[in-house]
Amino acid sequence: MHHDIDDLRRFYYQRSLGRVVQRILRDRLVTRWPAERMQGMNVAGYGFAAPMLRPYLSSARRIFALMPGPQGVMPWPIGQPNRSVLCDETAWPLDTGSLDRLVMLHGLETSDHPAALLAEAWRVLGPGGRMIAMVPNRAGLWAASDRTPFGLGRSYTAGQLEHQMREAGFATEWHGSAVYIPPSDRRFWLGSAQMWERTGARISRMLIAGVVLVELSKQTRTPAGRGIKVQVPSPLEILEGVGLPRPGRAPTARREAAKDLSIR
Repeated sequence: MHHDIDDLRRFYYQRSLGRVVQRILRDRLVTRWPAERMQGMNVAGYGFAAPMLRPYLSSARRIFALMPGPQGVMPWPIGQPNRSVLCDETAWPLDTGSLDRLVMLHGLETSDHPAALLAEAWRVLGPGGRMIAMVPNRAGLWAASDRTPFGLGRSYTAGQLEHQMREAGFATEWHGSAVYIPPSDRRFWLGSAQMWERTGARISRMLIAGVVLVELSKQTRTPAGRGIKVQVPSPLEILEGVGLPRPGRAPTARREAAKDLSIR
């Protein structure tokens, strides 16, 4: 089951709760990736990550908002040249190794083929490229509520998310959590959201967050460790294609003597 672009747009741009969540997640992202450090980089978002990308519009070299076909697409950013594109979740219109940074929001938890989706994310990231994924926290209240986009699709624990990323060839660089207020439109929770975020960041074990975040880097080294099979080629495979010496006649004394006479 996939998100609908109209539902996502209404939540993040029209509902007060959605605007608060947008600000919380964007602040966490910018803390990890300050806008001034994105100068000259190629940045993309997948799913409905467009609200997270706005701080990078003036600094990134190129920026894309990739939106999966079943979800739908909307023009973004409003009032500027369009940078959003509708795409297949496992075939993005980007060159291999062309991205420096990738943000995934409302993309992984509703994917029909999560392993293939992560393989595509791995493909488009270049050497040293990084991705931040934001998914519903399985233990949080938001995953249990169908009144927000975080109640649709699969939810994750931090361990489950990191395991899936390792299987896809990513290395975990950082993990965190966000959105500690309940999924409520009451003014008290909306007005105190920043206070709850600061408190939750310090004592997250005592508070249940709505969103799990993980920052990953593209792993290009050959994995090693227990359970990893290493294939060692046989000597015959290494020498395959090398011509074998042809047998020749051993020189005889008569031929050697004739050779000496011709030299003289």
